[in-house]
Amino acid sequence: MPAWNAFSFVFGPILALVGVGALILVLRWAFSRGSSVVAAAPTPGSSSEYGLLVPVATPSTYIEGEILRRRLEDAGLRANLATTLDGPRVLVWPADVDRARAVLQP
Repeated sequence: MPAWNAFSFVFGPILALVGVGALILVLRWAFSRGSSVVAAAPTPGSSSEYGLLVPVATPSTYIEGEILRRRLEDAGLRANLATTLDGPRVLVWPADVDRARAVLQP
């Protein structure tokens, strides 16, 4: 039988307070603004705001754009589908523009 002393009733509440304090610190860090562990939603920009990437197709829907992007990837070209302010755009690197337009020709 363990020996109990007069201070043993204090250890339970102290451990509970330490646990709640640690939980508060973790939740404050996880939900603080500007340093969230969850990625923010991308903000669309104009077609010229994507650096070196050049738009080669202007599909009417995002699904049609994904089909075109996969067609380019099947041809061995690196392509991106971006949602711009003007709608979805299929973007490729400048060295691949001519080849991408040839692949996308009907």
